[in-house]
Amino acid sequence: MQYAAKSISIGIHPHIHLFGLTIDYDIVLSTFLAAAIVLWMGFRIARKGTSGVPGKLQLIWELVIAMVADLAESAIGPKGRKFVPIGVTVFFFILVSNWLDFIPTALHPGHSEPILPAPTSDVNLPLAMALFVVVWVHIESFRERGIRGYFRHYRQPYLAMTPINVIEEITKPITMTMRLFGNLFSGGLMVVVFLTLFPIYLTPPLEIGWKLFDTGFIGAIQAYIFMLLTILYFGMATSHDNDDELAHQAAHPELQHAVLKTS
Repeated sequence: MQYAAKSISIGIHPHIHLFGLTIDYDIVLSTFLAAAIVLWMGFRIARKGTSGVPGKLQLIWELVIAMVADLAESAIGPKGRKFVPIGVTVFFFILVSNWLDFIPTALHPGHSEPILPAPTSDVNLPLAMALFVVVWVHIESFRERGIRGYFRHYRQPYLAMTPINVIEEITKPITMTMRLFGNLFSGGLMVVVFLTLFPIYLTPPLEIGWKLFDTGFIGAIQAYIFMLLTILYFGMATSHDNDDELAHQAAHPELQHAVLKTS
């Protein structure tokens, strides 16, 4: 175990310093690669899509669009269709980013880092995506509710809940980040453990089996969860259910008194 502890390195990336920032350029390159793959898929579907019998790529794309559209309409309603593009993009981008871990780009497995690691295994990309989604959610909330309605929803259902509601909004990007990053980082760390602790003739089947489960299955689940949270956050940000309830209680104060008496 002492040998393993000395051999396992965590979070070491080739980097450069630019304008006071430390940039892990292997993560940047793999992020650009994932984005290029998703863009290629989208442009290829747009160029060669057919209304007849679809090809495999078009069929996968249509299935994902239908899945996201069903989620958006069930969570938000008809107006949720405008959030389908961001949901589909988030799903495919995270899925491709996770599955880049299948590519064996390490020159010395177990002792050197991959040249093109899964960008979601570095905390910076999940955090950037979480902040992007949450900021967009708040912008949509402003547009849908107006300034007064936006700030008023923080005191629902009671004024005493305001601090808790604010903390909930602050923790949204943190939980989205740690859920995605933690799963991908721990999966990569387990591969390093296999390569370090077990004999060389045992590591290939262990690594292949673990990658199929962790990178393939769990990676797809994590992409789905991130997309699902994105859609749900947009739904909560554009909902008027609580606003309508407060307006109804304001118009009928006797109902509010009755609720207080029963509670």
